[in-house]
Amino acid sequence: MIFNGKKKRMPKSGHSTTRMIAFGFALIIVIGTILLSLPIATKTGETDLLTALFTATSATCVTGLVAADTYQNWTLFGQLVILCMLQVGGLGFMTIGVYISILLKRRIGLQERATLHESVNTLEIAGVVRLVKKIVQGAFIIEGTGALLLATRFIPRFGWANGIYFSIFHSISAFCNGGFDLMGIDEAYSSLVSYEGDILVNVVICLLILIGGIGFIVWDDVLKHKWHFKKYLLHSKIVLATTLGLTVAGTLLFLIFENNATLAGMTPIEKLLGALFASVTPRTAGFNTVDTGAMSNAGTLLTMLLMFIGGSPGSTAGGAKTTTMVVLLFYAVAMIRNREDINLFGRRLSADVVRKANAVVVINFSLAFGAACAIMALQPAIPMPDVVFEVLSAINTVGMTTGITRELGVISKLIVAVLMYCGRLGSLSFALVLAKKPSTNHVREPQEKIIVG
Repeated sequence: MIFNGKKKRMPKSGHSTTRMIAFGFALIIVIGTILLSLPIATKTGETDLLTALFTATSATCVTGLVAADTYQNWTLFGQLVILCMLQVGGLGFMTIGVYISILLKRRIGLQERATLHESVNTLEIAGVVRLVKKIVQGAFIIEGTGALLLATRFIPRFGWANGIYFSIFHSISAFCNGGFDLMGIDEAYSSLVSYEGDILVNVVICLLILIGGIGFIVWDDVLKHKWHFKKYLLHSKIVLATTLGLTVAGTLLFLIFENNATLAGMTPIEKLLGALFASVTPRTAGFNTVDTGAMSNAGTLLTMLLMFIGGSPGSTAGGAKTTTMVVLLFYAVAMIRNREDINLFGRRLSADVVRKANAVVVINFSLAFGAACAIMALQPAIPMPDVVFEVLSAINTVGMTTGITRELGVISKLIVAVLMYCGRLGSLSFALVLAKKPSTNHVREPQEKIIVG
């Protein structure tokens, strides 16, 4: 490539870029583990390496599964380390790094733009630097607004200093879909159960989760075209329609499934808030306002499904992603109707998108299945539904648990930690990191038909 008579180095391959991102997240986890292992990080003055590693992985991968209660185990220093990892993990270290370079007025090279394009998961490399400005500035505005609203509840209860700090911590954790909380000040591992009937806390946390989970491309599209839905990108239309549909349908189903279980004895407004929160948080925030372990079988199964779907591409959320599931759903519909094309909102999807969606689901399922089998073989006393729930929570970076996280052995915790890392990186991206470079051999094997279905 030549610009102004000078040769310009082409960006590295997608494999190299993905490996760089994978290494970056691994490095952050290592640094976080070292910091959380320091005596100043824990209230007892000491912590085992596995707990520090597990917590650092969970925070960096914005999951929320914890081996020790965040408030009762970690000092202010340790909590701030976790908060920083949540922010970096949610926005992406490349996004924050490039934004700092922009503030320092440093030139962003073609290689950095290519890596950023892969990290943010945008549709094209053009305009990616401008998008970074909007992402970081928008995130701080949204998190700040959320903190101000939460402060109206937390300051009266915890005092000015703790109230402001708790508001900022939970706002960042919710927006980044992190799931970490400081409610251990009341009771360990209680999450937001004490706020099950608080309209403001429930609505604010849900909105932060949803806004963080729809993706940065959608933000940009909405800001650009305002309320003109027809002008949105196909990607934005699918994400917004799917997010709304899952939220509404999930709320209605939880109202039905949990009416005589976790929602029993509540007022109508509390039931509605509980069902709404239960519908939103599996997408992949990890908070809870009811006892997850006490959910009905139907409610637990629905939660697993929502965890597997997760948020949307290029967001703070994990999971197989909304667009992935929509593509596969409409691909099946096209097959049933004997149509070659997959059409959505007046546009046709490419065959490459279908192949990628299939790969994501198969890899996610395979990793979860393999991990569940390994943990059940290592610890047969733990019930299978709890193990399946745990591994789905980890691979989809959700952070919800039926309460078995602290019962896991050393190897089981390491397996869960690897799942969280894979989930944050993206299961397909993780597979690409391990894959060989594309072969240049264009010789293809003979084709032959097989029977499917």
